[in-house]
Amino acid sequence: MKNGTGGTGTLGERPTAAATPWLYLDGDFVRMSEVRLTPSIQALNYGTGVFEGIRAYWNSAQQELYALRLRDHYERFADSCGFLRLDLPASADELVDVTVDLLRRNGHRGHTYIRPLAYKRSFEPGVPFGVKLRGVTTSLSLHTVPMGSTVSGLGLRCGVSSWRRIPDTSLPARAKITGGYANNALAVDEVHAAGFDEAILLNQAGTVAEASTSNVFLVRRGELVTPPPSADILEGITRACVTELARDELGTVPVERAVARSELYTADEVFLTGTGIEIQPVCEVDGRKVGRGVPGPVTTRLRELYHRAVRGEDDRYRHWLTPVEL
Repeated sequence: MKNGTGGTGTLGERPTAAATPWLYLDGDFVRMSEVRLTPSIQALNYGTGVFEGIRAYWNSAQQELYALRLRDHYERFADSCGFLRLDLPASADELVDVTVDLLRRNGHRGHTYIRPLAYKRSFEPGVPFGVKLRGVTTSLSLHTVPMGSTVSGLGLRCGVSSWRRIPDTSLPARAKITGGYANNALAVDEVHAAGFDEAILLNQAGTVAEASTSNVFLVRRGELVTPPPSADILEGITRACVTELARDELGTVPVERAVARSELYTADEVFLTGTGIEIQPVCEVDGRKVGRGVPGPVTTRLRELYHRAVRGEDDRYRHWLTPVEL
């Protein structure tokens, strides 16, 4: 991999105030303003790309940025690439190093979102036109943007969408494939039009799969419950964090089982987990209050624990974090 040649700067260079942010693209660091993409890109036409969403949290007291579970994200990223025969040119550890360098270059002193993207770009010489995974080149990019921590208030109002989650037999649920997110967009558009904040999708069996970009948990009859991977869910990294926190701090291991839609109406608590959404309480599903209609004690406690852990304020979860000294 290249490390910033041809006038793009040296490793660790800080941007000037007037400069546009740095982007990592196909082995080099370039300014975002210098990137030009054409309509002929295969991934744009056919959705043949994969991505990750990663957060880095700023600790103002320590003056340090902490990237959350970088290696776990890049291992999942590599798995996603395998489904689409994307030739990832770097290992998970190398991508961790590139990400740390990119965060330093962009000088983020605040919570930050990191977006790795691998995608099919163009046909190799002699390959005929058509929809295919072989004989198409791969591009890799990483960019970063500021993203504050989510504030939920009393919680989200969710609606169960009439659009069903794409089954794993049609598109791998374990992979974050760009084209598959049209399914999520349709669901979100439907529930937003009905006045809700977020969509929950059922799978083809009619049981709960996940929300548009997050996993679903519920507390019912003293159990912490979440749909299993076989329910056509993405195996979320925040979901894994919650499982670890619940085991270590609450003395309970979430039960993975099929969840009926009606259980969302009778649950004591419902909450969503995801990189972007973090841990968000759900106060209402399909116009029905969840519990008392306010965040419950399990949700509230897990949110507190998570927010401390990802900011480097709990040494027991330092293994989740990659420090970035700016």
